Amino acid sequence: MRFAGEVHDGWDIGGNANGGYLLAIAARAMRDASGRPDPVSVTAHYLRPGKPGPVSVEVQPVKEGKTFASVRANLLGADGRPLLSLLGTFGTLSSTLDASEHHELVDAAPPEMPSFEECKPRQHAAELAPAFMDKVDLRLHPDDSVFSSGQKSGEARMRGWFAWPEGADGEREEVDTIGLLQATDAFPPTIFNVELPVGWVPTVELTTHVRARPAPGPLRCEFTTRFVTGGFLEEDGEVWDATGRLVAQSRQLALVPRG
Repeated sequence: MRFAGEVHDGWDIGGNANGGYLLAIAARAMRDASGRPDPVSVTAHYLRPGKPGPVSVEVQPVKEGKTFASVRANLLGADGRPLLSLLGTFGTLSSTLDASEHHELVDAAPPEMPSFEECKPRQHAAELAPAFMDKVDLRLHPDDSVFSSGQKSGEARMRGWFAWPEGADGEREEVDTIGLLQATDAFPPTIFNVELPVGWVPTVELTTHVRARPAPGPLRCEFTTRFVTGGFLEEDGEVWDATGRLVAQSRQLALVPRG
């Protein structure tokens, strides 16, 4: 199966389309091909940067079971060369309001942060941030946003809120399970807050596990790095919804900026 899509202007960081945006484009096609409403686990290998223009997604079913369907996919650029290679499992997830129907053990809690309203939105024009920042409502924890003024917090960590921007009518589109994939690759790199070069941090591989459909409202997110070795770094992410329930986790392998 082949699906047509478009990488739109303004979703880029330094001219290259945001990795979470590319992931969401491909995963939407994979979801439609699977016949299941939600991504459960999606792994993407990043092969080339994406540029604005037409793209296509080639999807190949791998297995269809009673509970899950698994598919492979390639996101192809306008020239037919692959940008991403993906493997995903799709199913039907419960909402956070249905949590009581499952056994749960959660040995963690959402990150402590000022409220969504108290955190300053990060915008392209105001902070010389990437153009992509105008496409999302990203609000960093004040302690983790100091890198934008040339300071370092000393911790390889980024915390903040994620939501879609308000429309002309003042309303926000709620984040669905495809939007959760975008949220796992929307924040500035964790290493911007430690004594390492600041620059483009190319993603090598990104895996996202989606645990539940998020409740309405902004998402509370935290990303941390413990190991920077051999020119690589990992980012481990947690995404919590407005009810305080974990709705997604991620791990990203990326390259350390040169410098």
